[in-house]
Amino acid sequence: MTLFAIAAMTFAILFAFERIRPLRRAVEAWPRRVARNLTVGGIAFAVVFPIQLALLVPLSRREFGVLHVIAMPAALRTALAVILLDYTLWIWHWASHRVPFLWRFHIVHHVDRDMDASTALRFHFAEHLLSIGWRAAQIVVIGADPLAVWIWQMALFVSILFHHSNVRLPPRLERAMVPFVVTPRMHGIHHAQREEWTNSNWASILTCWDFLHRTLRLDVPDEAITIGIPAYDDAREVTLGRILALPFRRQRSAWQHAS
Repeated sequence: MTLFAIAAMTFAILFAFERIRPLRRAVEAWPRRVARNLTVGGIAFAVVFPIQLALLVPLSRREFGVLHVIAMPAALRTALAVILLDYTLWIWHWASHRVPFLWRFHIVHHVDRDMDASTALRFHFAEHLLSIGWRAAQIVVIGADPLAVWIWQMALFVSILFHHSNVRLPPRLERAMVPFVVTPRMHGIHHAQREEWTNSNWASILTCWDFLHRTLRLDVPDEAITIGIPAYDDAREVTLGRILALPFRRQRSAWQHAS
């Protein structure tokens, strides 16, 4: 339960700073939207967590995979596994945007008309179900041990809560952090209502993967960003019932405003 205690503490701290130093002005009143996001995240957790626990933990205890081919100290193997888990998650995130079937589930995360720490929890339960196979492949192919999986998941929880948060960092701190880890300004570009901006900044923890694939974009001023998806920019389109049903409905052209 340590992982969830750390996540809850991180969320509470960021939630407080979002009230003190907001990065963007909210479009929707936060109580209703945050409640909606927590409900979506709670449903996903209730559906997926037992399956992940039963499947992924035993897989991580098996000593096979790429990192077991070459003899190395256990600490080095764990560190490399954490790095490779982060990189292969970059690939999954990229695919979630590029593969139409995966996008119909991932779009639930992006139709949030504001972005704050609660957005980090707003993933459709079916997207999490689909990701279990990818997570299993990550662990098996890489050869990630239980400690590596735990460290990665803890770092991932903290990172996604942080970079989805609506916290305005001091410019000097932002410039110092963004070459290494994903920041709220950087990830805000990924959530913008422009396809060419959304198709960038796919990293979850380490910024280097976007450097590597030339998908890093930092040249968009925050005041130019409108959060969300143009086709679902109406508050009536993003109620709890509608976003839960969204992957199973006929999909609109996401980047054109609904007429």
